[in-house]
Amino acid sequence: MADWQNPAYSIDLVLVIDATASMSHLIESVKSRALSFHEDLTAHIIKSGRTIDSLRVRAIAFRDFYVDKAAESLVASEFFDLPDERAGFAEFVRGIRASGGGDAPETGLEGLATAIRSPWAGAGAEQRQVIVLWTDAPAHPLEKNSGAKPAGYPDDMPASLDELTGLWDRDANHVHPAWKRLLLIAPDVHPWSYLADSWDATAHYPSQAGQGLRDTDYESVLAAIAEAAQDSAWPARKNRTRPAEPAEPTEPTEPTEPTEPAASPPSDTTAGTAAEPASTGARSHRGARWPWRRAR
Repeated sequence: MADWQNPAYSIDLVLVIDATASMSHLIESVKSRALSFHEDLTAHIIKSGRTIDSLRVRAIAFRDFYVDKAAESLVASEFFDLPDERAGFAEFVRGIRASGGGDAPETGLEGLATAIRSPWAGAGAEQRQVIVLWTDAPAHPLEKNSGAKPAGYPDDMPASLDELTGLWDRDANHVHPAWKRLLLIAPDVHPWSYLADSWDATAHYPSQAGQGLRDTDYESVLAAIAEAAQDSAWPARKNRTRPAEPAEPTEPTEPTEPTEPAASPPSDTTAGTAAEPASTGARSHRGARWPWRRAR
């Protein structure tokens, strides 16, 4: 039995999965491990001398409302209590087929909004609400086609990135400020880079755009989930609101004298719209201490 030094965690985990055609490799990996998911995650928790008191898992698959049929663009399960309901969880996950998604951006933000609004458990001193989002693509802005959304597009979706940020950072009716954790396994492009830099309790593991996360190591992702579940509360971020698209940098109005280089680079709050990842070094996201890529 867990004691005050080694508490047992009650974890609600939501897996938000890009189910477009390029993601077939990862989806097949998740399917193959669905029945043993509880045991796999428990093993990583036990390595740290902790235990899981309860584990509920929900899966959300997203594609693209602007290309695919509405019924296939966002599919969500209820929470499954593991290990008792692992057969139902495995059945749902095995029903996810990698297909669709005609252009590069997908409706990943809609998938994330659905995850944030999950019916979380509301009790437990060591409760954790963990969202893991897997994608190899950028996301359509929530403002896209405002007032003329495709048929079947959910009416209750946030209308902007700022509204979505409010669900995560400012509305405790959805996620608990001390319990929430967000792990982004996504390309280093907008909006994922913005979320990583600006949202509370968020870690980013940059992936190669368009490669279906073929370099993702499942065991290391499990280790990251276990670490997030056990970690103490992460401090709040300062930059919480921002337009959907970053502003263009302004040029100085007059020459200035050269100065000594800064001790560290400025916060990257305006980057992320480029199609390619940054070419110099790793981003200083909280997730940097949890390597998840396969050794080459």
